[in-house]
Amino acid sequence: MANKDSLNLNDKYTADKIQVLEGLEGVRKRPSMYIGDISSRGLHHLVYEVVDNSIDEVMVGECTNIDVIIHKNNSVSVEDNGRGIPVDVHPIHKKPALEIVMCTLHAGGKFDSGAYKISGGLHGVGVSVVNGLSTSLKGEVFRDGKIYTQSYEKGIPITELKITGKTKKKGTKITFLPDSSIFENIVFSFETLSHRLRELAFLNKGIKITILDERDGKIETFCYKGGIQEFVILLLKEKKALHKPIYFEKIREDTSLDVCLCYSDDYVTNILSYVNTINTEEGGTHLSGLKSALTRAINDYARRNKFVKENEQGLSGDDIREGLNAVISIKMKNPQFEGQTKTKLGNSEIKGLVDSLVYEELVSFFDENPSIARKIVEKGLLASKAREAARKAKELVRKKGDELGMLCGKLADCSSKNPEECELYIVEGDSAGGSAKQGRDRKFQAILPLKGKILNVEKARFEKMLHNEEIKALISSIGCGISQSDEDFDISKLRYHKIIIMTDADVDGSHIRTLLLTLFYRYLKILIVDGYVYIAKPPLYCLRKKNEEHYLYSEEEKDRLTSKMKPDFVLQRYKGLGEMNPEQLWKTTMDPDVRKMVRISIEDAYEAEKTFSLLMGEKVLPRKNFITQHAKEVKNLDV
Repeated sequence: MANKDSLNLNDKYTADKIQVLEGLEGVRKRPSMYIGDISSRGLHHLVYEVVDNSIDEVMVGECTNIDVIIHKNNSVSVEDNGRGIPVDVHPIHKKPALEIVMCTLHAGGKFDSGAYKISGGLHGVGVSVVNGLSTSLKGEVFRDGKIYTQSYEKGIPITELKITGKTKKKGTKITFLPDSSIFENIVFSFETLSHRLRELAFLNKGIKITILDERDGKIETFCYKGGIQEFVILLLKEKKALHKPIYFEKIREDTSLDVCLCYSDDYVTNILSYVNTINTEEGGTHLSGLKSALTRAINDYARRNKFVKENEQGLSGDDIREGLNAVISIKMKNPQFEGQTKTKLGNSEIKGLVDSLVYEELVSFFDENPSIARKIVEKGLLASKAREAARKAKELVRKKGDELGMLCGKLADCSSKNPEECELYIVEGDSAGGSAKQGRDRKFQAILPLKGKILNVEKARFEKMLHNEEIKALISSIGCGISQSDEDFDISKLRYHKIIIMTDADVDGSHIRTLLLTLFYRYLKILIVDGYVYIAKPPLYCLRKKNEEHYLYSEEEKDRLTSKMKPDFVLQRYKGLGEMNPEQLWKTTMDPDVRKMVRISIEDAYEAEKTFSLLMGEKVLPRKNFITQHAKEVKNLDV
């Protein structure tokens, strides 16, 4: 019941109780509503919002260069050579257009199809949100031979728009310093920004994007005249391609389609999809159209050329997509997004449009390149031979709750049936599993101990993976099936909204963690995208001095604390979770009030793909070179 001091039942609910937040006050009070969160991810999102305005100029053919600078004080400048934000006075609002764009939510040229037919940022909140969340922001516009400048603090103009010089340039430059009272920290990562800028350069053929870090002098320039063709070639860098990439671009009904695909000799499907340069991690109608066209075109070719007899069942979509590496990028008016993270395209008309265009192009390509078509069909036929075994294995992992215990006897489930509060700890071995089972909160924490190292799914076919007992137990415990294909996966059946990988802090533990992350990335990626997968961070040391215990989670923390201590202390290094008793495991690693965890996310699709292929794939030499190159960076190595 509410405290009487905090609730006066005699208070009347009248007009004076209604609070109106003027200007960008609402953005400052509820920043997560606009940028997702106030962590590092939200911080970097500010830069993406400003860059997206420049990309909009690229997509209408008005911009060829974008320059991003991280200054020494962690402010950032984004400059383009587009048309420049208008500076004339708005006929209704009687203010310069630049000021309206910078200070008003849902203000911009993207709502008028005459200004932008295609746009990445469609909600008109981008740069005004950046302004509202910045201690200071300066807008400079280069138009008509003049430099127009206006400055703002926390979203409020502190100067009038004025002419500050002459120039031969055109375009816009935005310089902003994030508000340190809002964000957890305001230190930008050069690598994080570089990943997104490179992706944008791939998706906008010929655009030149440069990022400079004045803090240490790092500089990168991204320009890909081949566009997504070069993207796919890089995706295949750690793999063996079966043929030259198949590429085509088409424009129909105000929608442009860019597709590049190539098969490799492995068993993994990797399709990256984009709409107006937004990574649609959950797919959508454009991806469905691509899959449908690919299945139809390859089956038609197989039947026409007698690879498959008339009375035989054709190749399934899973068969056809085995080993496929592809990028599909569409640019369209008015995309409608849906899904958990609003990154799934929902426009129903796009499926048929993409299906038709891709099918036409593939049929023509296969007829002109029969040797490539034959390789693709033969790869699909090999995959289909194992399909029946895979079907039987799938039936096992689709077991419902009543049969779960039969298949997964090792699972120590929690009593709660509410997925939102339930957690699944995936732990290494029976020893750690025993401590975790005893130390957990049985109401909401479930424990699944795995025996040894699971199969490396990067090197194994789908059906072999599904015959692996540890993987079957894991998938059955999670409950939503496998996202190998759309019909195999039902997110509504997910039994735990936190899936936590908890392994030892040694070489074997790191290997097991990597194997599990490979499984999630390849076959349960949506769980990562939607933020359900975590890595537990158990302590590395326990420092005991008299009756005090200090748990230390890094070498730096250990060195800092021990340097202050006199010699009368004991330092214990935890090499395994099993070395901790249940009480210690609870209060260091499992207690929600004090534990340290890392949520797994995919910030850069190319980097993720490259890393998993390199570390877990067939090629030995690239992996050896990687280990040699990064050996000196390794910390906490136990052998």
